[in-house]
Parts: sequence; structure tokens; C-alpha cells
Amino acid sequence: MAKILLVEDDALMAQSVVDMLEQEHFTVEHVDDGADGWDRLATLEYDLVILDWNLPSMEGIDVLKKMRDAGKPTPVIMLTANSGIDSKVSGLDGGADDYLTKPFNLIELKSRVKALLRRPAEYKGETLTAGDLALHVAEFKCFRRGKEIHLHPKEFALLEHLIRNRGRVFSVDELLDRLWSCDSDSSIDAVRKCITRLRQKLDIPGKASPITNIVGRGYKVDE
Repeated sequence: MAKILLVEDDALMAQSVVDMLEQEHFTVEHVDDGADGWDRLATLEYDLVILDWNLPSMEGIDVLKKMRDAGKPTPVIMLTANSGIDSKVSGLDGGADDYLTKPFNLIELKSRVKALLRRPAEYKGETLTAGDLALHVAEFKCFRRGKEIHLHPKEFALLEHLIRNRGRVFSVDELLDRLWSCDSDSSIDAVRKCITRLRQKLDIPGKASPITNIVGRGYKVDE
């Protein structure tokens, strides 16, 4: 599933948003400072950014402008307490993809997040396939040869990422950076254990694993 960065200095609001997004199986990172948000965006990849306008150190609109100046196309939802049309126009002209005025309904935010994540081509198809594997993203269901396989959220996210990037080899370090929050205590060992559990669940006697281990390089799902 998608990896989202939330840049919001209101602790209570941020926790509510994080809880809601994690219930939808998204990986969420939260920072409460504009400069910290830019540092994350400059070095890590995200599928979506939820960005407050008024932030310590660096305002959200300035973070957004730095993103766009750096050529980063990541979708951005701006949050602001200012309902004036000038602020909305400034945010959209600065490169925001959507705009929500505080206070807002969490259900509306969830709807807008999902709508933006459907925009890129790789999110248009809700059913992903690779060989005899079928991943129904919207329903959070996995099947191999028609038999449902129950996966934990991180296992599902890992398999989804590999299928969306069929044929590409990902190192354990790359998977850690892409799918695990850097706020967590996760490690390379945690990634390897997750891969092991996933391969065991997908295993069918006499059939090759859909996840290939390229010794010394990483893991992939074939075309």
C-alpha cells in the first residue's frame, strides 16, 4: 500500500489522521516541522504528502515550492485554517493537488487521499496479477490459484510493491526505505523475516515461489 508523509504540528489532529490512514493499511510517517518535512522529502520517496500550511521553521507553502522546484511530482494535499480564496489559489498555484480547510471531516480526507492515489497509472488497476497470483487492492485480498491467502498489512504492502514493479530487483535496504516508516524500530532483519513469512504463505508444493531471491542483490516478482 501507499506510503504517506503527514506534516502537521497539531499533535491531536495529526494522531487522528495517522490512526485513520493506518486503519486503511497505509504506511504513515508524521513530522511536526516544515524543515523536517522537507528533509524527509529530499531523501525519501512517498506516494502522497499531507501538508499543513502553518508550520514551524518552514511554512508548508515553502515546502511545496521546494518540492516542485526540485522536480518532485508527489501528490500533495494542503491543510489550512485559512478559508480565504487567495490562500487556496496560492496553494494550488504553488503546486498543490488538493486543498482542505480546517476543521475537516476525516472521512472526506480519506476520500481525497484515495482519489489522489488513483491518479497515477500504477494505481488505476485495483486488481494486480503476476502468474497465478491475484491481488485485489481495494478489498485487501490475495489469491494464488483461486485460493485466498490471508496476509498481514506489511506482507500485503511488500507483495503489492513487488508486483507493481515486476521484473525489478529490490535490495532489502530499498524495501526497508520504501515500505517501512523511518519512525519505527524496523531493521533489515525485520524485512527479511517479513519476506520469509510471505514466501511461506504463498508456497505451493511443487511450484516455484512467485518471489525470486537474487543472491547478493535482493528480491523480485517476475514479469
